[in-house]
Amino acid sequence: MADPVTAPLADSATGPACHRAGGRPPRNPAGGGLTTGAVARLLGVAPTTLRSWDRRYGIGPAAREDGRHRRWTGADIAALRHMCRLTSAGLPPAEAARAVLAGPSSATAAPRPARTSRAPGALPLGSARRECRGLARAALRLDAPAMEELLTEVLDRYGLPAAWDEVMVPALHAVGHKWETAGERYIEVEHLLSWHVSGALRGVPAARPPAPGAVLSLLACAPGETHTLALEALAATLTHHGLPVRMFGAALPAEVLEEAVRRTGPDAVVLWAQSHGTASRATAARVGAIEWGVRGARRRPVVFAAGPGWAGRQPPGTRHPRSLADAVDALATLGAR
Repeated sequence: MADPVTAPLADSATGPACHRAGGRPPRNPAGGGLTTGAVARLLGVAPTTLRSWDRRYGIGPAAREDGRHRRWTGADIAALRHMCRLTSAGLPPAEAARAVLAGPSSATAAPRPARTSRAPGALPLGSARRECRGLARAALRLDAPAMEELLTEVLDRYGLPAAWDEVMVPALHAVGHKWETAGERYIEVEHLLSWHVSGALRGVPAARPPAPGAVLSLLACAPGETHTLALEALAATLTHHGLPVRMFGAALPAEVLEEAVRRTGPDAVVLWAQSHGTASRATAARVGAIEWGVRGARRRPVVFAAGPGWAGRQPPGTRHPRSLADAVDALATLGAR
């Protein structure tokens, strides 16, 4: 699908931003104001990030206990929440800080596209949409509410498949690359992001019910394949357009897949393979050879070999969609055969 595009996911200068407002604030200590640790727990921000924002951009507490220890007031925390909202929307921290310090008049200003970071260890996201950068940052800090909000926003604003190709896929690729290059340190980030993307896709409503005789598509991962998100995006898009779907998900055994095809008689079978190891040409051939219907009018499904695992090894007689939009268009036009 889309190539990953980015800005830094995390570094010591930008750090993760905070959770949405709404958490219950801890009680103020007797001296008034909250410590940096208390504010960090309240907002989901690393204490080092708060100190960095204070030192680099002047987003800090107005008062310090004994001239040294930070004590954050309600006004200070409100400024931090504003800073967090802007960075989650994709604005670079330096620009977000300038907007916060400029006062309320800038609160509703639309974030400008972020510049590509050259920070050591940063993931270059290039020309990614600001929502993609915000989603990646929210995932890195395990901010589930922010991910939910961002995913709902991009689906409402861009619809499928643009939200998938231009926001979800680049963020998933960037986060996946992050943990692949850092051992097991970020695998929980990928899992949480994948879960929320899956939930957002399942929540896409159908624009209309399937019409009688509409093209029926059966979607399944190849045997042994566990990556389902691309198929979930396809299922959501087809359902939204009023095309019936049977979604069987991950690692469907070959014999079970064949029986499901015989029972449902689909117009198309989409087999997803993420890697060469799961792209079974034999399975695709057997599925494509299944027939049903009365004698003299027997039919076979059109097999779509989808996913990067089929690259260079596409089975004869199958189709290989190169994007979500390509797959939707091809499936929608099968009824005109």
